[in-house]
Amino acid sequence: MSEEQQVQPQLALERIYTKDISFEVPGAQVFTKQWQPELNINLSSAAEKIDPTHFEVSLKVVVQANNDNETAFIVDVTQSGIFLIDNIEEDRLPYILGAYCPNILFPFLREAVNDLVTKGSFPQLLLTPINFDAEFEANMQRAQAAAVEGQA
Repeated sequence: MSEEQQVQPQLALERIYTKDISFEVPGAQVFTKQWQPELNINLSSAAEKIDPTHFEVSLKVVVQANNDNETAFIVDVTQSGIFLIDNIEEDRLPYILGAYCPNILFPFLREAVNDLVTKGSFPQLLLTPINFDAEFEANMQRAQAAAVEGQA
């Protein structure tokens, strides 16, 4: 058996952690009003190479709830994971870092947001599941279209 055949791809979550967390209620008057919130949710992801075989992937969400034209609360959570990624084809890396890893992290992020909001004595806030595979594909198509337009 050749050395090339013995090398196996490795992809594993080695650690998951809350990298940053914040919850703010700017004013107590929000608790005296009927609860009919408007939510503004911003989600982003980032990946950073730590060493030749490890990557930190982070999902960040900022949720601002407004009620009766006032900020009721702001929750800001960054959920991160350390992933061992070795002997993976280079062209697969963007998908793994941009879709596969965020799919793993999202349930932990969702739980952290919900816990903070309910501990702040607000009704439960469960973020809608996200299809990171579809988002990744859409981003790739937009990038390809932009590249084609740039060449025209």
